[in-house]
Amino acid sequence: MTHKALWAAASMLAPIVAAHPATAQDRPAIGVELDSDENRRGLSWSGGRVSPSADIFATRGALEASGRIVALRESDRHGGAGLVGDLTLGASTLVGPVTLRGRVTGHLFGGAGFDADYVELGGGASYTLGPVQLDAGADYAPSQDAIGGDNLYLHAGAQAGVPGTPWTVLAGVGHSTGQTDNAARAARLRPGGDYSDWRIGVEHVAGPVTLGLDYVGTDVSERAASAFPLADARHSGDRLVGRVRFSF
Repeated sequence: MTHKALWAAASMLAPIVAAHPATAQDRPAIGVELDSDENRRGLSWSGGRVSPSADIFATRGALEASGRIVALRESDRHGGAGLVGDLTLGASTLVGPVTLRGRVTGHLFGGAGFDADYVELGGGASYTLGPVQLDAGADYAPSQDAIGGDNLYLHAGAQAGVPGTPWTVLAGVGHSTGQTDNAARAARLRPGGDYSDWRIGVEHVAGPVTLGLDYVGTDVSERAASAFPLADARHSGDRLVGRVRFSF
């Protein structure tokens, strides 16, 4: 199911990519990062433990491709998985001052106690004015056994560089919803049911090194989430997340 969905989603992007002639290959961007917690959409994916990762991002014309591998530290949320690889194929285009992007991402888990892999389709728009960037989008995972139904994530964010300094401030909000076929599996991405999340953070960039600190929070009910082991209820709430990144 997962691999069929991945190929189907990729084929949807092909006409978009074909409409934009390729240019010379850009140099891939490579980075390594160490986070105090691998946190996505306000939920810990590493059980509240330190998580190293490595990633690569490349473009050719309108086509964008990226890969990231992350240590999950035998995550309860993902059935004891030790790592996840996120593989993304996307395309972007400009419509006036707005950048539009579409993508398909496969999340591939290593060491999980069940078939945890799943696929998401995503789309978004961003607008930059001076030091300020605004963005909004949606990510949709079609119904899959691994996540107990389907999952829709709506999100919006903003970031602004502080003029004359290496500092950037960031903020974002999101909401996860979907249809539940298997409540125990759906708790992976929606512990306790539909929920909202938020993030406020700051970054400092000095050459290839980025330091960041985020406050992330959710309105997940720990009591409701505690009914399902995959919800990892203890790690579905507010926390501070620190990170250091080195880019090549």
